[in-house]
Amino acid sequence: MRVTRVRKAGLCLPVLCALLLATAACSTKSPDITYASSAGIDLDRRAMALREVKELQNAGKRVWCVPFARNASGVEIRGNANTWWGKAKGLYDRGAEPVVGSVMAFAGTGGMPMGHVAVVSEVVSDREIRIDHANWSRNKVSLGMSVKDVSASGDWSSVQVESNPGAYGKSYPINGFIYPAAMN
Repeated sequence: MRVTRVRKAGLCLPVLCALLLATAACSTKSPDITYASSAGIDLDRRAMALREVKELQNAGKRVWCVPFARNASGVEIRGNANTWWGKAKGLYDRGAEPVVGSVMAFAGTGGMPMGHVAVVSEVVSDREIRIDHANWSRNKVSLGMSVKDVSASGDWSSVQVESNPGAYGKSYPINGFIYPAAMN
């Protein structure tokens, strides 16, 4: 009789895990992020980008920064993130000023050769913004992550990204900001 109980108990854990995974996979609620101002943020685009991320994750596929930034911002550029700045020339306005809804284009580096792109979700001050982006942490989306301008001249050419609450990592070079057509 004891062996039967052990076998039944042994089946309970896998069944419980399967139920929990199914419940999590069916969840469509997006993370609860409140912005100081929603001006410039297309919340429908952001929700669509998050739904696509969830579909990719549920299918066991990788989440990348480029499709997330394209879906969340409406900046229709293809190719690796390090090519976005050059490809935007003549198609989109570009500049050194962070604007909510614009795409921050990180330059390629030795440690990040394909560059990175993120969507500005809030301008906190002249030297701090918040961004929404994918794959800064492998295969995850980070919403409302703080970024500080650490450039000597305050021109957003070098930034530090908050990887954990209150913890900023090394400096990264920035090409600038790409402004979606809707902002023009």
